[in-house]
Amino acid sequence: MDHHEITNRFALPLLSASAMALLSACGGGGGSAEPAPPEPRTVSIRFAGVAGTAPVSCAQPLAALGSGALQSELKDFRFYVSEVSLKRADGIFVPLAMSVDEWQHERGVALIDLEDDSGSCAGRGTAAMNASIRGTVPGGEYVGVRLTVGVPSAVNHSDTAASAAPLDVQAMAWSWQAGRKFAKIEIAPAGGVTRPANPGATPPTPETRSAIFNVHLGSTGCTGNPASGEIVSCAASNRLELEFDAFNVDTQQVLVDLQPLFLTANTGVDLGGAFGCMSGKTDPECAAIFAALGLDLASGQTVNGGRHQNVFRIGAR
Repeated sequence: MDHHEITNRFALPLLSASAMALLSACGGGGGSAEPAPPEPRTVSIRFAGVAGTAPVSCAQPLAALGSGALQSELKDFRFYVSEVSLKRADGIFVPLAMSVDEWQHERGVALIDLEDDSGSCAGRGTAAMNASIRGTVPGGEYVGVRLTVGVPSAVNHSDTAASAAPLDVQAMAWSWQAGRKFAKIEIAPAGGVTRPANPGATPPTPETRSAIFNVHLGSTGCTGNPASGEIVSCAASNRLELEFDAFNVDTQQVLVDLQPLFLTANTGVDLGGAFGCMSGKTDPECAAIFAALGLDLASGQTVNGGRHQNVFRIGAR
């Protein structure tokens, strides 16, 4: 066997293997290549505070609120949002891959902050505001949105001081309930909030007053010490699950309406518990607030997938 024969004998298999690789790369054999996945789509889900048709801010009085139609001022307006998904036309919900920054946690929790520490809100919050949730979804068209007002249990019961932003906000910590305030909405009604005297109590209680009517939403009836590694369990979750079948992420936003939130609440009078509603099952003021939010006060569960609430709604940007 001469030199050329040896060379050709070993070159043929190599050429054949190369040809097969080329054929495979080109989709040879009659098959078709898999379509490339769609490019990720960057989206921003916006939020805005309103009272009926009027925008809400720290710079101007609120429209008359509550069953007493009292002129009020905004004091605080913040809430956590998690479990965000967009709905495709085929009905499938696609989770939003939330970006991470000072307002958005790596575990998919965002803090919406609609106060700016000015005007009527001075001394209660921060100058910085955040009115949107940012992230990506697979490319395509989306027609609806699903989200939860609240912090997932897995990260709710963590040390505020040691947590990454935005779970490190001390004003949103709820140490006596071993978690966070999911929502903190505070108003100051004209004339303040009065708790009538109760001469029949033991001992008798005098009339007391507060300048602020509080709405603090969070899990209650919690047991277990997370600092010692115990698993925290809460009797009432009080996480508000919302689903909107019609939502255009490019042209619409989620409106948070204070008018229906306080519609049947007498914000000038408090009959017991904390001033306003701090999610207590026996707090007289919580019945009206929870009904407006579409939350069952006894169980802490969302009623009918959030379709019985009228505080959050979709509106044009």
